[in-house]
This record gives sequence, C-alpha cells and structure tokens, in this order.
Amino acid sequence: MKKYESLYVIVPELNEEETKSVIDKFNGIITANGGEIVKVDEWGKRRLAYPIDYKNEGYYVLVVFESEGNLPAELERNMKNDEKIMRYKVTVHHE
Repeated sequence: MKKYESLYVIVPELNEEETKSVIDKFNGIITANGGEIVKVDEWGKRRLAYPIDYKNEGYYVLVVFESEGNLPAELERNMKNDEKIMRYKVTVHHE
C-alpha cells in the first residue's frame, strides 16, 4: 500500500456540525474502500489566494492515508460530485 495525501477545501457557509459531517463522509469513503487513515489535519477557515465562485475563504482539510492505487481516483470522483467541496487534490505522500 502507498501513502497518499488529500487536501480539500470545503465551502465556508457550513456550520461546525455540517463541516464535520463532510469530513466524516470522505474519511468513511477512504476506510470503506480498504484505506487506512494516518492523519487528519483540519487547518480551518483560511483566505483563498483568489476568489472561487465569489467566495474569498474556505475550510481547509488535509488527510494522509494509505491505500491501494485505485482509491485516489474514487476519492476524487466523490469530491468532484459534492457541491460542498470547492477544490481538491490527491497526491502521493512524500515524507
């Protein structure tokens, strides 16, 4: 299994409970597909480098996980289809 990291930005309008449910949803996708979460690092609300859909800030989350090679594509597919995710990227983790 390889180590990957996923950085995604959640829309800022959500309350704390809704934000937590989005994070839990994607952590659940990782574990349901045989992945193992190493670390979840919530950076919180931060100003964006440029406006996205007229929004100037977003809630950043970094997840480091281990999985087989097919999981990153599945995770990105789910993030692409979720309107609560503004931007996302899954890459191979280098320590």
